[in-house]
Amino acid sequence: MGKRLPMSIPYGWFFIAYADDLPRGKVQTVHYFNKEMVLFRTDNGEIGLLDAYCLHMGAHLGHGGKVEGESIRCPFHDWKFNTKGQCTEVPYSKTMPPSLKTKKKCQKTYHAVEKNKVIWAWYHPEDKEPFFDVMEHEEISHPDWVELEKFEWRFASNPQEIAENGVDVAHFQYVHGMTSVPEGKTTYDGVIRKSMAEGTRDIKQPDGSVKTKNSRVETIQNGAGQKYTRISGLTDTFLMVLATPITDEDVELRFAFTYKKCNPESLEYKAAKGTIKTLIGKTGVEGDIPIWENKIFHKYPLLCDGDGPIMRFRKYFGQFYCQQNK
Repeated sequence: MGKRLPMSIPYGWFFIAYADDLPRGKVQTVHYFNKEMVLFRTDNGEIGLLDAYCLHMGAHLGHGGKVEGESIRCPFHDWKFNTKGQCTEVPYSKTMPPSLKTKKKCQKTYHAVEKNKVIWAWYHPEDKEPFFDVMEHEEISHPDWVELEKFEWRFASNPQEIAENGVDVAHFQYVHGMTSVPEGKTTYDGVIRKSMAEGTRDIKQPDGSVKTKNSRVETIQNGAGQKYTRISGLTDTFLMVLATPITDEDVELRFAFTYKKCNPESLEYKAAKGTIKTLIGKTGVEGDIPIWENKIFHKYPLLCDGDGPIMRFRKYFGQFYCQQNK
């Protein structure tokens, strides 16, 4: 048998930090995509994501490097680089090397954008430029919605395995104890996959009675690294699913929730908190992790009716690998 998970790292936009964890002047090391990188925010608020090792003598910019103005200063010889990878100063040199005089990029950089209170990095194994954008969600910064509630895990898997879980209909009963899961409707349009399922849900009232409410689950995936789900019913709960590969068999998974502001004593508040508890606990992702960590990947699984559209999903996700890695 070969590798447990034969897939390479897919390309796309991926979470690398929450925006509020990177104030102005902060430098932090990030290790994703089998790469060591340094992330920093300049005095004017611009984000820089560079190769962690200084091109001069190889010092690690994340260990002792400091932001000065719009650049990061190397801790070894005080060379300075801006967010474009240009060398802006060599303090002891009277004659700059010709390659630095041109103001061309010399320190390797990576594309990074800030949206939805998240800092996203573009990864492509062949260093191709981004050809689609991060999708913005108005709920994340809307004054009527609460601040993000964040959860995270690290385990041995990859983004494809995690995303495929959503179309594996049969496992919801046997792993999560759900008696039925509406199949809903799914559409594919380039890098975007949308699904929507509607049904009913029984909600116990304070007096002990039960009311049946309509519910809807809408999911949109934008590339290999951005996915969100909106669960509508008694209240609306919004979830960002953020799966970032560290290596091709090691991943960090984050769930970031928000919901409409409401009275903590209200049924709406209890419904939102109940949804979060369901999705993060044994009835949700924590029930899946032990399986993800120990399973192997069958390229051609023996499927039955009721398994869900797994092969159609794999065809969609396969576009996020370079041809030689498929």
